[in-house]
Amino acid sequence: MLSKTQIEQYKTDGYVVPDFTMPENIINKIEESHNKLLSKHPEFKNYCPAILSYDESFLEYCSDETILSYVEQLIGPDFALWNSSFFAKPAIDGHATPWHQDGQYWPISPLATCTVWLAIDDSNTENGCLRFIKGSHLDKRLKSHNINDNKNLTLNQELDKEEFNETEAVDLILKRGQISLHDVYLVHGSEANKSSKSRRAITMRFMPTTSFFDHQMVKDKNLFSKLNVSKYADRKIYHMRGKDISGKNNLTYI
Repeated sequence: MLSKTQIEQYKTDGYVVPDFTMPENIINKIEESHNKLLSKHPEFKNYCPAILSYDESFLEYCSDETILSYVEQLIGPDFALWNSSFFAKPAIDGHATPWHQDGQYWPISPLATCTVWLAIDDSNTENGCLRFIKGSHLDKRLKSHNINDNKNLTLNQELDKEEFNETEAVDLILKRGQISLHDVYLVHGSEANKSSKSRRAITMRFMPTTSFFDHQMVKDKNLFSKLNVSKYADRKIYHMRGKDISGKNNLTYI
């Protein structure tokens, strides 16, 4: 369980690193699953934005009871998993992720998500670890983003540089199997990987079911036509714990 100090850190800093390491045998299984995915979809060499759309076996890793208990402490007992992505960032030419906030174009109302970031490799400054701007989530505001179509980026939404101070960035150094959890409004990004070691990671996106994932909004407004993200119109929303408080989510029970 997270301590009171860790919960308070999540509230004030926007992220927390629990005292948890995923067992090595599970990390090995994730590697095997990812290798199989890449053999079928080499286009995901750097980034697979919606891995569950291609292989639902990854649900096993997103359903770890310890991880779910951490999430429950932070966003409440009623929540669902609405996405999981794989950031592979291979050695030598691993793509950067521009400074951004996660919720910029997500059809979730009210906007709320706790992201779990699971390191498959050691993650450090050498191979392009995640970087956070502490406290940048506190105003609960989506800041101004611009479209950046550079093909060497995992995402093409980039935060306006006037919206944050990059000199305040802190590096998220994690060992293989460690996790972090961060708030939907937290400003973050990562550098390109020019090292000889890969920097693979899975993200798991959990939302409280007080929020509503609006599939119809995507269909009506076509919000994502210019973005390098997967389409959300047919996205499965997986029930994890509790019940659908909103009464409007189309949950998939596992």
